Amino acid sequence: MQKRAFIIHLARAKGRKRFADELVRSSPIETEIIDGVDGGKLEQDEIDRVYSPGLHRPHYPFRLRPAEIGCFLSHRRCWRRIVDDELDYGLVFEDDAALDAAVAGPAIDFAESHIADAGYIQMPVRDVPAGAELNFESAGIRLMSPLVTPLRTSGQVVSQAAARRLLYVTEVFDRPIDTLLQMHWITGIRPLVLTPSGLTNHTEAAGGSTIASGKTVFERVNREIRRFSYRRKIEKLSRRHQAPA
Repeated sequence: MQKRAFIIHLARAKGRKRFADELVRSSPIETEIIDGVDGGKLEQDEIDRVYSPGLHRPHYPFRLRPAEIGCFLSHRRCWRRIVDDELDYGLVFEDDAALDAAVAGPAIDFAESHIADAGYIQMPVRDVPAGAELNFESAGIRLMSPLVTPLRTSGQVVSQAAARRLLYVTEVFDRPIDTLLQMHWITGIRPLVLTPSGLTNHTEAAGGSTIASGKTVFERVNREIRRFSYRRKIEKLSRRHQAPA
């Protein structure tokens, strides 16, 4: 199979460079570092071409920050490479992730055997939600389909067909990448979740999130209320559109 791993790294996030380099060393396949899109350097017309609030229902309750737009465009850059380089699949990692090669190697091999049919397989850094459906299992490695796809895009396995589809449906977007990937009734792709993935998250050790920003207590509480309401709507739609993966 033609395959390659891509590590998204923002040049100004110097605290993350050592984690990106370690991912290169621990990756079981050929790997390269991809320059992330710095949302803070995007011109307004560049943002207006790709970002359209209120595009899908339920409406995402927050306006995207430039860093979130840059993150989405960085993943699109990786999908474009998967398509343009005619890869069977690509591994896409964010630069605050770390791989335990002893676990990740067999897990990625297992994912490879199913990626042509699955299209998109998430490598989570958290436990798989309770109640997730078991799709495939071998030697203790499982591919699961939770009712609601977990958030975060620390690591994923993406087939060429899925990358092509995602490029098409995200030419314009209205919410962060991980929340859009939950909406399989929009993308046409229902992600499976790989466990154990061998992937862990080191955001704090890498210098903190490149997206998060400081907020007052009132702003944080208000945001949590709106986020809770939004997630209930996503869960309801996920249940409505539930079908075998």
